[in-house]
Amino acid sequence: MMRSLYSGITGLRNHQTRMDVIGNNIANVNTAGYKYSRTVFQDLYSQSMGAASASTASRGGTNPNQIGLGVTLNSIDIIHTQGAAQYTGTWLDNMIDGDGYFVKRIYESDGTTPYETVYTRAGNFYLDNNDYLVDADGMFIMGYTSPVPDTPTQADLAKILIDDATYYNVKIDDKGMVSGINRGTGLVEDISQLAIATFANISGLEKAGGNNYVNTPNSGNAVYGKAGGAGVGVINPNALEMSNVDLATEFTDMIVTQRGFQANSRTITVSDTMLEELINLKR
Repeated sequence: MMRSLYSGITGLRNHQTRMDVIGNNIANVNTAGYKYSRTVFQDLYSQSMGAASASTASRGGTNPNQIGLGVTLNSIDIIHTQGAAQYTGTWLDNMIDGDGYFVKRIYESDGTTPYETVYTRAGNFYLDNNDYLVDADGMFIMGYTSPVPDTPTQADLAKILIDDATYYNVKIDDKGMVSGINRGTGLVEDISQLAIATFANISGLEKAGGNNYVNTPNSGNAVYGKAGGAGVGVINPNALEMSNVDLATEFTDMIVTQRGFQANSRTITVSDTMLEELINLKR
């Protein structure tokens, strides 16, 4: 059978994958904290029809003769560039301006044993019925409830409790410090501080759904810090980070992907026509 048939099939298959990625990016154009993905192709191995040879005193060297056998997917990369800020005016909405991720956690039924820890750039937070700071799915937003060193560890993480009966006019500043006015004393008191995680290789993070990421062996373990610290961004309060999807780029890539798919389908069609002519030789 003709190699071009199978090369065309690999082209169709991988352009379908690229279209899936583009479609997901466009679907999440208004998802807070979303980071777009891109596909990168690479060629498959080539079949050698003739080896290269070195030059001699009597004859010059020759180049290799090879026929490529199609395309395959090299990688699907998550591009972690920062999205635009959208001011909301809500103190429970917070954006990281710079590097870092908010830390979220759920616990075992005992309420103290961590079950899962994830990381996010989406800072739309809420208060639950027990006055804990949570996300829309009820995962606890982690912070530091007591003074900790500039390089905290995972053991320093704690749930953020904001007692509405004790405090009012609660705010979060650019350092992630949660503070409020004590109803009894009338004084401003620090309640907690948002934990921020960074990674050696953010491209190695794995999407876990719900605007969340989990670390992988290639991302490295989370390094916990404070907003405004070394290598950590600051908090932009009363705002959310929007998706970094650029619709103009996605629509352009969609056109290129569509044309690539059409061209590969034409390769299959023409190859089939050539095979048909070959079969008709017998008639």
